[in-house]
Amino acid sequence: MLLRKKPILCNYYVTYRCNAACSFCDIWEKPSPYISLEDAESNFKALKKLGVKIIDFTGGEPLLHREIGELLSLAKSYGFITTLTTNGLLYPKKYREIKGVVDMLHFSLDFESADKHNEARKVNCYDKIIESISIALENNERPDILMTVFPENLSEIERIYQYISLPNELVLILNPAFDYNDINCATFNKEQLSALRSWGKEKLIYINEAFLDLRLNGGNHIDHPVCKAGSSTVVISPFNELVGPCYHSSVDKWLINNDLYDLYQKDEIQKVLKMEGRLPECEGCVINCYMQPSFAVNFNKYWLTAARSTFKYNFYKGTWKQLFA
Repeated sequence: MLLRKKPILCNYYVTYRCNAACSFCDIWEKPSPYISLEDAESNFKALKKLGVKIIDFTGGEPLLHREIGELLSLAKSYGFITTLTTNGLLYPKKYREIKGVVDMLHFSLDFESADKHNEARKVNCYDKIIESISIALENNERPDILMTVFPENLSEIERIYQYISLPNELVLILNPAFDYNDINCATFNKEQLSALRSWGKEKLIYINEAFLDLRLNGGNHIDHPVCKAGSSTVVISPFNELVGPCYHSSVDKWLINNDLYDLYQKDEIQKVLKMEGRLPECEGCVINCYMQPSFAVNFNKYWLTAARSTFKYNFYKGTWKQLFA
């Protein structure tokens, strides 16, 4: 049963460019422009009319955008909840621009060891993350530590939790890595999934346990799809295109000419968006950034587990009132 007929989230790719080259991502390989303020404002107006509540400013590395502070401020002026994830390389230079306009600020950290983290990201960014945490706390910001979890770094959870998350009273988000396109990095066995579930019960640790249930059940199945990516999430590219049904399975892209609201509702586009979870490449999919909103809008066997996990995170972040405004 669909609980919400309007999209709740916009994944807004401000650029595909990145100053890291993570092994579990291929976005940084793509050539890319940067979104313009003019296009963004036009799209914000349309997203508001469509019912979107949250805009995730993503990439690439979103802090590479020279006007990222203005984009975030503009989004806040329209009443959106804002989220942004960064590798920390530019935060010490740009924190003033985004101070107070990011509701959910995530710093990526996958290893407590500097050498291991830098190797995984293919750039020396560990020291910048540690510096960024210090700067953020000095400015009364409460960033989350976002850990991309692989079978190989499960043992690092304890160290990041004990040495970084707990002492600074910051939420540690455990984000299980997922396979897509030619990226194969994330096959978890039952014991590893159980270990992740146990960590999710600890104070200041968030993992959506529905992610784990989905993996135990073999992921999305095209004959009875869990995925609601096309109907729950609006995806906009740096080329000012509407992408559907999701970024990873983009059947088509449509140029937005200051007409996102009308464009989104066209029959031919809705037909593509409703292919969510039904394409051949959707079989077995466990992509977190689309499953999270899918669980939220679809009343099924994952809904209660996801809601319970998400309640814990929103309790820490204080974002419930904004979601239901």
